[in-house]
Amino acid sequence: MAKVKGDILIDIEKCKGCELCIDACPQGSLEKSRKVNNKGYLFIVKIEDNCTGCTNCALVCPEGAITVYRKVDKEKKQVAKITNVTSDITVTVNE
Repeated sequence: MAKVKGDILIDIEKCKGCELCIDACPQGSLEKSRKVNNKGYLFIVKIEDNCTGCTNCALVCPEGAITVYRKVDKEKKQVAKITNVTSDITVTVNE
């Protein structure tokens, strides 16, 4: 099965620190910053690099401040199986 790796980008100037995304994140990747943005809000930051790209955070964000990115790492698949070799052989695999 292919493994999905996610990443998020938070527009800290849009974020009002409502914490809905923190509660919605099943991986616990988010927390409230100790700094304020230009509007005076404690914005949300990513603290863990374990995002799966589930989009829960972006779906609950009332400000639309979160963009989610996904990358699917293709799993390795078998392209050849060689058995019972009794002498030298050459194998070429074109992908």
